[in-house]
Amino acid sequence: MPVSAPFIDIHSHGNRQDAAWQILSLDISEIVELPPLLSASNHQYFSIGTHPWHIDRQDQQRNRQIQHRLCNDPRVLAVGESGLDKCIDIPLERQTAAFQGQIELAEQIGKPLIVHCVRAYNELISLKKSARPNQAWLVHGFTGKPALAEQLLRHDCHLSFGKYLLTPGHPSRKALLITPPERLFLETDAATQLSISEIYNEAAKILGLDIQTLQRRIVANFQRVFLHD
Repeated sequence: MPVSAPFIDIHSHGNRQDAAWQILSLDISEIVELPPLLSASNHQYFSIGTHPWHIDRQDQQRNRQIQHRLCNDPRVLAVGESGLDKCIDIPLERQTAAFQGQIELAEQIGKPLIVHCVRAYNELISLKKSARPNQAWLVHGFTGKPALAEQLLRHDCHLSFGKYLLTPGHPSRKALLITPPERLFLETDAATQLSISEIYNEAAKILGLDIQTLQRRIVANFQRVFLHD
């Protein structure tokens, strides 16, 4: 595959016309088949997961069967987003059980796991230590302080940063500075009003890089983690 691309949006919830490559996140409770490509791009991919917000939707056994089938499609590059969220009413025990199923699926099919985590990082790290996964874990939408970033990085997580890089003084800007280049991704998530190019430009300024260097780094990460090149 080519070794350059204008921009990669690693986690999005809408079609990004400015992203040469993107991973569109889908929840298994909402689909039974993959949607058609939303653009003419040859580099539009998907991730499929059980979001902690939606684990009450439909029958979990049915969802697992559909997800397992769809995740074997070559356009599906990752499992997720899935994870833990202490800001919702669903008991953490139920979230944990669902998340463990997603961890197992990622290991079975040999694809990375895109992680949603809100105020449950100790539990997340504990699960990662016990699971000892072979597949990469990518914590999407990271908004924490450098100390939390260091903790996740010590446990071999990748970090993806988004719209909060555009907020002056936000702690994620400092967390970006300590993230090793080989562990870094960028995303729009649900920020449909933003272009991925805006996030790249701000990240490049924070890191003191030219935009082409940042693009090349993230393309290399994408190929290694998601395409196994």
